[in-house]
Amino acid sequence: MKTLKERHLDELAAYHETLCREPKLRHLFLELTLRCNANCFHCGSNCTPDGGEGLTLADYRRILDEVKADFDISKLMLCITGGEPLLRHDFFEIMEYAHALGYNWGMTSNATLIDETTARRLAETGMKTISVSIDGLRETHDDLRGMVGGFDRAMRGVQNLIDVRAFQNVQITTVFNHRNIKEIDALFDLMKSVDIDSWRVAALEPIGRALSRPELMLTPDDVRALMDFVREKRRQGWPVEYGCSHYLGLGYEAEVRDWYWLCNAGVYTASIMENGDVGACLDIERRPETVFGNVKTRRFSEIWKNGFGIFRGNLGEKSETCRACPHLKYCRGDAAHSWNFDENEPMVCYRHILFD
Repeated sequence: MKTLKERHLDELAAYHETLCREPKLRHLFLELTLRCNANCFHCGSNCTPDGGEGLTLADYRRILDEVKADFDISKLMLCITGGEPLLRHDFFEIMEYAHALGYNWGMTSNATLIDETTARRLAETGMKTISVSIDGLRETHDDLRGMVGGFDRAMRGVQNLIDVRAFQNVQITTVFNHRNIKEIDALFDLMKSVDIDSWRVAALEPIGRALSRPELMLTPDDVRALMDFVREKRRQGWPVEYGCSHYLGLGYEAEVRDWYWLCNAGVYTASIMENGDVGACLDIERRPETVFGNVKTRRFSEIWKNGFGIFRGNLGEKSETCRACPHLKYCRGDAAHSWNFDENEPMVCYRHILFD
């Protein structure tokens, strides 16, 4: 007889097939800029101080108008990211326009630019949620992010956000690697001392600049330690969760996150890149088969309706290894952002690490 988790995963697999035929846009990422004041070793977008901003304020107003006309935006979250979004000179003009149209929106930020005035203005502009990156204790964080003083500035930014008391979720996100995993208990103590709403932890992924630092990828022992840590803290009632990446097997699914794993790329999630290209998750390698059009020349809803075919199916069916795996139905080739499109194989697989 199947366990409750197996029955749930069977239902989710069937639902995913429905989603592939009838996708539902729930998260639209806007990559406002590739400019950043940090130099993070693991940046998936290779952001720089002079990164691109290919869309204008007029472009964003038109896009926001079109999306509102074509979708039920009451069921949609705008996810604002970069680079560091606050470096864009017309950031507040864009977001004030979105707020006036009735969009719900949240942001990912390094928080180093969030002083008291900026925190209040974010609230006035309708921001609901924010995720701030803290990747270690002071010395580690500053080193990994290439920003002297970044930790102290980020933590001040977090406190400024908390003090406004206007946001649904002030979250801190930590990307763990083989170096900073040693600080996990000390970081937990830090999170307990700050009145944040949640702590989201993730594992370093083999994407972007992190590909040049293979020695910092988590070892199998690191992965198991991270999952055990999150599961135990959640059992104790702490608002800790593992990020959205990867199928984790029956022992950890629905234990380290609120529900079971499903890669949202192309079925729930789409992204508009800084140059107007449209793709699924922004962490997915940008190449011809993962870019489906550009909002400068095509309406976003038309791209959403007719593109994304590579993500509206089972990626694992392309892999001999995955096709032979008994977990294919639940895993579906794992996360799209860690798929090797040249070899048609997943770059991350937790089978034989977390489950058999």
